[in-house]
Amino acid sequence: MIRAFLAVELSEELRSRLAQVQQDVRTRLSRSVLKTIRISWVQPASIHLTIKFLGDMDESVIEPVRVAITQAMEGHRTIHIPLERLGVFPRPQQPRVLWVGPSASWDQGDDAKRLAALHQAVEACCHSFGVAPEGRPLSPHLTLARIKDGEREFGQVLVRSGLMEYPMGIGTLTVSSVVLMKSDLLPTGPVYTKLWEAG
Repeated sequence: MIRAFLAVELSEELRSRLAQVQQDVRTRLSRSVLKTIRISWVQPASIHLTIKFLGDMDESVIEPVRVAITQAMEGHRTIHIPLERLGVFPRPQQPRVLWVGPSASWDQGDDAKRLAALHQAVEACCHSFGVAPEGRPLSPHLTLARIKDGEREFGQVLVRSGLMEYPMGIGTLTVSSVVLMKSDLLPTGPVYTKLWEAG
């Protein structure tokens, strides 16, 4: 058994830009971050767009899933996701995840509709292998950090910083293929290994 997920990989250029954004945000917040706040920053090499978390899967289905996902990807045009702003989940008052993603207006455009259609095709494909659907639409975002302790205090610091108000021109995430990633959970953090690419 392996723990796996489907994702979109980032270009090296985009990774280096995200590393710079992380550094800028850390610098801007460092003056105000209290000792009670514990933040875990995602290593730039590990940042990706998760399309579908599969959980534990039998190694015997790795190849059949690749074939099925390749077929599901057929007919889907390349999608461009502009990374334009900082956001948080679940809410600004008590954030647990700090991310970058498209502006709210992007959600109304053609690329957003194409991403939703691709996500539905992947969900249907995974469902045929016994993986339950998410039950909510895909929210395209790249996780920069996870707030482990002091969420409320971090939310206040973030709001005061004004960082979430500024538009950011980080770059564009291009969705033209999907990869299957194996995830090994180590004490130092997760290690991801690409098993195949379909698209």
